[in-house]
Amino acid sequence: MKKTLTLSRFSFILLCFLLAGSLSFGQSKVMESLSFNSKILNTDIRYSVYLPDGYDHSERLYPVVYLLNGFTGDERDWIQFGDVQRLVDHEVEAGNLPPMIIIMPDGDDRLYMNKADGSYNYQDMFMEELIPTVENAYRIRKEKQFRGISGLSMGGHGSLLLGIKYHNMFGAIAAYSSAVVTEEDLLQTEQRSYNNYWGRSIGRGLKGSERLTEHFHANSVMSIVKTKNVDDLNSVRVYFDCGDDDFLAIGNASLHIAMTRRGVNHEYRVRDGVHDWKFWRESLPTGLKFIARNFTR
Repeated sequence: MKKTLTLSRFSFILLCFLLAGSLSFGQSKVMESLSFNSKILNTDIRYSVYLPDGYDHSERLYPVVYLLNGFTGDERDWIQFGDVQRLVDHEVEAGNLPPMIIIMPDGDDRLYMNKADGSYNYQDMFMEELIPTVENAYRIRKEKQFRGISGLSMGGHGSLLLGIKYHNMFGAIAAYSSAVVTEEDLLQTEQRSYNNYWGRSIGRGLKGSERLTEHFHANSVMSIVKTKNVDDLNSVRVYFDCGDDDFLAIGNASLHIAMTRRGVNHEYRVRDGVHDWKFWRESLPTGLKFIARNFTR
């Protein structure tokens, strides 16, 4: 009897060990607030990473999505408020998304643009340092087809701006409640609001038509859509959405009209909602599935 109890206890312990191993094997992983030193900006740049189920136990290369935060946010927002790990895990397990790596850099409230006076070239850092750094650090496919970009609000504008401006780098864009403005919107923006937001990159203190600078047009999604070669624009797949009660609804609708008039292929959706995390959590799975169409055949 004593021998039988000992074997049973051993078997139970072994079973627990094996179960624990199976539960930890291949689970997705999120690493918050990693950093690298930027020579362009002469400072450390923080970013968070989502690694898919099985990453630590395989040698395969994965597609990547750069997921951008909004104004006053940082590299932790999509993890803390966007519930990115749970949402992506659910869609992958359901077979709606392929495994992918997600990079969430700190947008630093720089509008994903260079500063007009050249003193803080965030956009150059993003394209010339951030992307090569993370794509060499993780097993990421480096072809355009397997690189997507997405984001909310300021990050929605950033994903549209970077994705369209650097059309040879990105295969697809998914933007939510994007901070897209028309020239009229910019001219009518109250001075304090302008200085606190657009002024960070275009230049503070500008009034009226002074704001419509060459730098603004070079980084305005609306301006780029109206002037860039249509074939280049159509080389990137574009999805964007906005809530019907969002204060940015007019800018997003105007972008839809401008793209339609020029024959730029895109998908645009309006849903019930405002400028909040509830809307963006609902948008994320749809946007990632749109991007992921590039990853599979």
